[in-house]
Amino acid sequence: MTVTDAAPTTAWAMKGVGYEFCNCQPGCTCNFSGYPSSSDGSCRALVVNRVSEGHCGDVDMAGVTCAAILDWPKAIHDGGGRAVFVVDPANTSQEQTECLAQICTGQLGGMPWEILGTTYSVAGLVQASILIEDAGVESTVTIDGVGTATGRTLRNPVTDEPHEAHIVLPEGFIWSDGLCGVGGFEAAAEGVSLSSQDSNWIHYDYDWHN
Repeated sequence: MTVTDAAPTTAWAMKGVGYEFCNCQPGCTCNFSGYPSSSDGSCRALVVNRVSEGHCGDVDMAGVTCAAILDWPKAIHDGGGRAVFVVDPANTSQEQTECLAQICTGQLGGMPWEILGTTYSVAGLVQASILIEDAGVESTVTIDGVGTATGRTLRNPVTDEPHEAHIVLPEGFIWSDGLCGVGGFEAAAEGVSLSSQDSNWIHYDYDWHN
């Protein structure tokens, strides 16, 4: 009997800050029951990530800024989604973009992409300036020619005071501590057009690797 090793996989790791806007009700029931709380049962999202440190093989991924426009007709695990990826050419090289393409389609394994990459087809890749104004739960994102997203804090319904709320998922595979707010977004590129207002938004730190 001949024993063969599995094909080698390029090692990758990325840490940074994420900005997740979707069409669920604030808090996003996908994190609890696996099914969206949107009015039509879909999962539609604009997710932006800034990489503070990381690598893919010998490629330094620090400084990369990217986004994904994601459109699933039902719950994420039901598949059938479409994804458009956006990279900022000012801080994302062609080599880094090629690494992202492999990571975000699950080719290199590692969470969360080895799961997410099986649930959508890639509709396109866009290069556009991505401006992030990070103010925690009050952050805003502008993607030139593609769309915008704005977050704001939850507020106490009685006193209207800011109401800080976190979702803590010790075994979460996208993030483990999400700062929750109310957001709105609109984005359109490569035939995928999405918008949502007064819906879920989460500000989080991430640590992904294979």
